[in-house]
This record gives sequence, structure tokens and C-alpha cells, in this order.
Amino acid sequence: MDINHIREDFPILSRHIDGRPLIYLDTAATSQTPRQVVETIQQMYYQHKANVHRGVHTISQEATNLLEATRSKVQRFIHAASTDEIVFTRGTTEGINLVASSMGDRFDNGDEIILTTMEHHSNIVPWQLLGRRKRVRLRVVPVDDNGELDLQAYEDLFTENTRFVALSHVSNVLGTVNPVKQMILTAHRHGVPVLIDGAQAAPHMAIDVQDLDCDFYTLSAHKMYGPTGVGVLYGKRHMLQSMPPYQGGGEMIGNVSFEKTTWADLPFKFEAGTPDFVGIAAFGAAIDYVTALGIDEIAAHEHRLLVAATNQLQEIDGMRIFGTAPGKGAVISFLVGDINSYDMGLLLDRLGVAVRTGHHCAQPLMERYGVQGMVRASFGVYNTLDEVDQFVAAVRRVAAMF
Repeated sequence: MDINHIREDFPILSRHIDGRPLIYLDTAATSQTPRQVVETIQQMYYQHKANVHRGVHTISQEATNLLEATRSKVQRFIHAASTDEIVFTRGTTEGINLVASSMGDRFDNGDEIILTTMEHHSNIVPWQLLGRRKRVRLRVVPVDDNGELDLQAYEDLFTENTRFVALSHVSNVLGTVNPVKQMILTAHRHGVPVLIDGAQAAPHMAIDVQDLDCDFYTLSAHKMYGPTGVGVLYGKRHMLQSMPPYQGGGEMIGNVSFEKTTWADLPFKFEAGTPDFVGIAAFGAAIDYVTALGIDEIAAHEHRLLVAATNQLQEIDGMRIFGTAPGKGAVISFLVGDINSYDMGLLLDRLGVAVRTGHHCAQPLMERYGVQGMVRASFGVYNTLDEVDQFVAAVRRVAAMF
């Protein structure tokens, strides 16, 4: 890939922060957006803005076709069996909440849900909210010092009361790529369905939900070089058919009377109200962009950046890198000596380097490692080896200040 050519698609990368060229290393939180996606948003507002699925006029049909074209692109991107299994949401968080809410009624007091220590809050809190209603018990898979899950402990957590498993494909803090296919197989042997939080996986690696055999898979457009406020919930057809709607309103109905309402067919049963059809069409452009570059090529480039950054950071006195699992994603979370993560982040920002600091919406994981927060650098397709060198030099400079 011609990285310099790719960088031309991202105007924000030409910005300067305090007189220094921006080095954006916060892609795990939100990726930057290429011109092609922004231009699609503009085109939608200027040429194709009309409500979808409800109008016979030309503009409504155009908007509908663009939305449904994205649904087909998502289906191909994650290798789902049908577009009926692709539900548009506002993001991974809403996808997880949808499943927790819709499946929650079938859980009884004393039922158990298995999570892992490395989960994002979005894959903890919805299940806790369910637990308040149903007194469902959460059981947690431990993580070792390298950032790998204890698979024997995972297997030992299954009991006759286990009803569901929800876990991250890739840790947003440690970069660990979990053996989700193996973990899904274990759960299915116990007759337990599995949801995979794919927010940190989908932008960086090939996803095949049929090969994984997961029951649900969630992802967010804004981490895939797309717009904010758009996401996807994949669910096996029979699972989605068995679940009640998450929200009520227009679009998700078959027939409404004051005596009885019937639901629309999949996937519309879970898409109440006017969707963000502008953002969804733009997400389609983002998928086109990633597909054209090649997901394997993106992964290889990001791995080169990860290796270079890791090797250089390890040479800094007092450096602690959290998450050293083999084959990890392009994320480095670290601390230097006793320097507070916020202090490090603020000073790096003054040097033009944008990183994430704090607990990264993973406070149980911070507690596991005995820290209040970490500094996280995360790479995207637009980052360069030269930026890695500048980033490490900036960390050295900040460390020297203390």
C-alpha cells in the first residue's frame, strides 16, 4: 500500500497541534474518516435525503437502495448467511444492549452469564442491568499477566445455570486476540449461545461469523473509518426470530391496532423509527474503502507499526507494557515509571501526539493490573513508521521531564 497516498484521503492528518504535525494514535477509540466517506454524507444530504422504506417517490427509493446496499456490503464483509441477519444499530453498545434486553426475559433468577476480565464497560453494564431485574449472576474469566484468558478457568465456569457468554474478540486495552472460535465451541457444547464484541476486531482483521459460529456479533462504523452513530448487530436468523423487539415504533411493525400489533420480518423487527440512512450509506462507503485496500494488507501494515513501536518503547527506562500476548492487535498500553497516564497524555499532546489515557472503559481490567489508568497508542492504516519514531521520541522526552 502507498501510505502517503492513503494519507491524502484524510485531511485531518495535515493539521498541526501547538505548531507540530498531528500524529494520531487513537484509532482504537475512533478512526479518522477518509474523503470518500465524508463526500458520501454530503451527497446523501444534497441529493438523496428522504425517508427510507416508506415512499414510492424517486428520492425515497434512492435512499432506500443505498441503505440496503450497505446491508449487503456488511453481509459480505462479515460473511453472514443472509441480509436478514444484519441489524443496523447506533453502535456496538446498542447492539449488546439490544441482545441483553430482548433475551433478558427468558432468563430466570439464578441464571449465569459468563464474561471476561478484559471486557469494555459496554459488555459489562448491560448484563448488570439485566441482573438487577432478574438477579442474574455474572461469572468472570480471569486474565493472566500477559493479557491472555485462562481457558481452563473458562471451561470450569460452566454450570447447569449458565445461559449466555459475551466476550470481546480483541481487547481494546491489551490488543489480545482472543481464541473466540474455540471459546464458542466450548459454549455450544454446553448449549449456551455466545455474543462477540467485535468493535476492535472488524477494522483490523477478516471476520467470518459463519466460520466462528457465533450467535451474535457486534461492530461500530466509527472504528472502521466510517461515521459515528452507526453500528451493526449480526444474529443468527433463528436467534433473532425468537427474540422480541428491542424498541417499538414505526418501521418495525407488520400491522397495528389498539388490540394487537404484529412485527415486521427480519431485520426490520429490530429497526424501530427512521434509521440514520445517511450514516448507513456512508458506512457502505467506508466498507468499500477498507475492502479496496484489503483487510489483510491493513493488518500487515499495522503489525509492522506495532512491532517497531514495541521494540523501541521497551528500551525506555521504567517502561511497562500491558498486554504481550502473541499475535496481538496494533494497540500498546503502557506506563513509564510513576508518571500518571493523564500527565503523559497531556504532554504528548503538546508535542502533537494524540493518545488515549485513563481506564479505557475497562476499570475491572485496570484493577486486575493494579493501576488507575494507562496510556494507549493505537494504530490505523494511515500511520507511518516515521510517526512511530516521532511518537517514541516524544515519550522519551516526556519521561525525561520527570
